[in-house]
Amino acid sequence: MTATSPLPDVRPVIAIHGGAGTLSRAAISGQQVEDYQQALRDILHAASAVLARGGSAVDAVCLAVRMLEDCPLFNAGHGAVFTADETHELDAAVMEGTGLAAGAVAGVSRIRHPIDAARAVMRHGQHVLMAGAGAEAMAREAGLSMVEPDHFSTDARRQQLRAARARQAGAVLDHDGAAAMGASGTLPAPPLAEDSKMGTVGAVALDAWGHLAAATSTGGMTNKRPGRVGDSPLIGAGTYADDRSAAVSCTGHGEAFIRVAAAHDVCARMAYGGASLQAAAEAVVHRALPAVGGTGGLIAVDRLGNVCLPFNTEGMYRGLARPGSAPETFIFR
Repeated sequence: MTATSPLPDVRPVIAIHGGAGTLSRAAISGQQVEDYQQALRDILHAASAVLARGGSAVDAVCLAVRMLEDCPLFNAGHGAVFTADETHELDAAVMEGTGLAAGAVAGVSRIRHPIDAARAVMRHGQHVLMAGAGAEAMAREAGLSMVEPDHFSTDARRQQLRAARARQAGAVLDHDGAAAMGASGTLPAPPLAEDSKMGTVGAVALDAWGHLAAATSTGGMTNKRPGRVGDSPLIGAGTYADDRSAAVSCTGHGEAFIRVAAAHDVCARMAYGGASLQAAAEAVVHRALPAVGGTGGLIAVDRLGNVCLPFNTEGMYRGLARPGSAPETFIFR
């Protein structure tokens, strides 16, 4: 049954992530740690304020992801990585736990906030996933902010592409090129052991009405083959929400998350097997994904407000906040 007024026993919460991967404590400076954590704190403050004033879970997660898309520290929106053709292809998805409404876009390069386009698809209701030029035409018709593709470009990401090409290692995840450049002395040492950094952002939330929502956005993989789509915009793979169980947003090597339907698997283990949120999330991250060579992590919140942020890499940018309490942010284990 859909709640029409706040539930007295529900304490809203939001959790966010900015990507999973192996992080080097030796290479990261105190200032770099603070920059990432401050960005996470600012976003959590804004999104939890939405929940504090009675806003919906979907409003909160979409705001959080929009802010992550605007922050060049993360691989989504402005600061997205380049494909092998020196272009940008962005993906995003959003899902509401109430009625399982969902929307997603893939392979877009002119929509300022891909998460807004995903929400527009969800609101329209006719389709769930739209891609490329068709998704961009829909965004224009919806009155969303459009930009030239170079809006998403940064010098750091271009250097990463050049380094990835120089290594001739094929597609690499998120900041890989920066590691190679740093190792050669061309750039300062990067904040991450970049070979395993997965560039995705996401948010999950429970609102005062007891409703759940999840949202995910990504710039993809550095030097990827144009046209490749990962798990982020695929409902059930990288993004899922169901009021009866949990809301989940994933980050990692997308092909593995697609193969095990990672986000939905968390909810299925809870719904069909009676697993707790923690047991279900950890089973997916530490057993199902490694079984197919998958690395990464996820963030999840259940209908009771429990939060789980597991990952099988050395670290993951992540945090959570409840209205009335200070945000908590983390990078390492």
